[in-house]
Amino acid sequence: MKRIIDNIWLCLFGFVVVATTLFLLAPLLMVLVMSFDGRSFVGRFPPPSLSLQWYAKFFSDDYFLDGLWTSITLGLSTAAAATVLGTGAALFLDRTRFRGRHFLIALFLSPLIVPHIVLGFGLLVLLRHAGLDNVFLSLLIGHVVVTIPYAIRIVLTSLQGLKANLVEAAMALGATEYRAIWDVVLPLSRTGVVAASVVALAVSMDEVTMSVFLIDPFTYTLSTALFATMRDSFNLVIAAASVLLMGITCMAVLLLDRLVGLDRIAGQGDR
Repeated sequence: MKRIIDNIWLCLFGFVVVATTLFLLAPLLMVLVMSFDGRSFVGRFPPPSLSLQWYAKFFSDDYFLDGLWTSITLGLSTAAAATVLGTGAALFLDRTRFRGRHFLIALFLSPLIVPHIVLGFGLLVLLRHAGLDNVFLSLLIGHVVVTIPYAIRIVLTSLQGLKANLVEAAMALGATEYRAIWDVVLPLSRTGVVAASVVALAVSMDEVTMSVFLIDPFTYTLSTALFATMRDSFNLVIAAASVLLMGITCMAVLLLDRLVGLDRIAGQGDR
């Protein structure tokens, strides 16, 4: 009887896993298929014929290409800045103990819970009052604010998986604390550092809510361009652009897996 009950629970668990997976993948698969729709209008699913016309229109439209180039440049810059700043903050929080440390961690992670529309409006007012008129730099600051909590959390988790006596051993052998961190801690936590940069890149490429406050007609991201297009006229160029964004994210994940391995990221860091 117990074995029958266990089998029933196992079947139910498997059903829930499969249903959840299909629920998450179904919208992505529909977008992928519709991006190859051979019709000149948005019709019923599935499309009766397939074509590359929407990809051709995307790559022939300077409006989308300029947004794509800005998104790639901004994403790489954001990943670099967020990783450097996030790693530095994580090292400080991991190596020091002081009153108010938990409050400081909560402050660093607060952009994760603050609505991005609030961050966007606040940054718009702050940066304009500061006299910063460079739109790309404003976008970079905003994207770093949004992505740095991910970098701090990921790197901090990776650092917490390292044994403190490794630094003590290096210092006992004559290294300074900073040298021990550079030669011992950072190489051993490279999994978290690389993961933080990839996550920052993916989040930056996807960010739209805050970005709409900081762009202008000449400097904008692909996500904001798609948002503006959806407001004016809906066509399947949006689906083709969405597939390209998904492809960039997938390539970043594959690169991450090739460099450090996804199975190691799921752990607590290198040991």
